[in-house]
Parts: sequence; structure tokens; C-alpha cells
Amino acid sequence: MTDSAKDPRQELGDFGNIGEMKAIVSGIEDALGEKAAAIAMLSAGRQRGKELAKKLNLVDKDASVSMEEITEKAQLALGKEGTRLCVIDKIIQEGDVYKVYTRETFDSFGELQGSTRVASFTMGAVQGFLEAFLNQRLQGTQIESLLQGGSCDLFEYTIMGEINRNVRAEL
Repeated sequence: MTDSAKDPRQELGDFGNIGEMKAIVSGIEDALGEKAAAIAMLSAGRQRGKELAKKLNLVDKDASVSMEEITEKAQLALGKEGTRLCVIDKIIQEGDVYKVYTRETFDSFGELQGSTRVASFTMGAVQGFLEAFLNQRLQGTQIESLLQGGSCDLFEYTIMGEINRNVRAEL
């Protein structure tokens, strides 16, 4: 196999223009409708987050890891040194809820202040990363938005239970 067959983007590399990616999202919204597109983006984000955790050998680290280390690993995978999906300022745990404080999310690129866009892909990617890392099934919701005047894009993830060992094989 030649090098070009292994990597078809030898000149451009693995990063692309965020504006082009947003055009893909807009096209999906036009084709499927806003609600179905949001579900698809959330699912795609979850899958991507799980893949990143696996790639970085961070699957199944469980709750014995400190919140500071979880935050550091998420920042490394998803932030400026990683995929540049978003900036993660902090992650805190309050009982069965993880709160993830983010900004500069992929989903907010090009959006005007006051936009009602939900950060579906970013929320899903953070969720998938945390699920793989913690071996916990989570349910997420965006409870604050910079676009709506919030101080950050805040995601809350409630623990739904431990991931079934048979299901984890796909991680």
C-alpha cells in the first residue's frame, strides 16, 4: 500500500475549516429537520468522544480518578492541544451529576448572540468521553449557553448507571 493510499490528505492533514463543518451541520438540519439533526449530532458526538477516550487509552478509569485529572484529560483530548472542539474550563461533580463548563464550542461557531442553537455535537462528544472514561452511562443536557447570555456553555450529565460489560466491548 502506498503512502497516498494510507492517508489521502497528505498535504492538507487531519484538520479542516470549521466553517465547512458547520455547513455540513446546516445541510443535515435542512434535510432531517432541527430536532432529528440534533439527535444525530448528539449521537455522532458521543461516538467521537468514546473514540477519543479509547485512542488516548483512557477507557475505564472509573471514579477513583480525581476531578482535576478528569478535567485535565478532557481538556487534552477535546481542547486546544487536542481536537479543538471546545475549551473546557472545569468539570465538577455534585452527587450523581457532572457539570462541565465550556466555551468556544464547535456548535457556536458563526452563531449570532441570541441564537437558540444547542451545542449538540459538543455536548455529545463530552458525554461520550466521560462515559468511556468513567464507565458510567450518562444523560446530558445543556443548561446554560453563551449565545443566550450565559457565562459559559454548561452541560450537566446525570449518572444513569454503570455501562454493561458486554456493551463496553465496542469502546
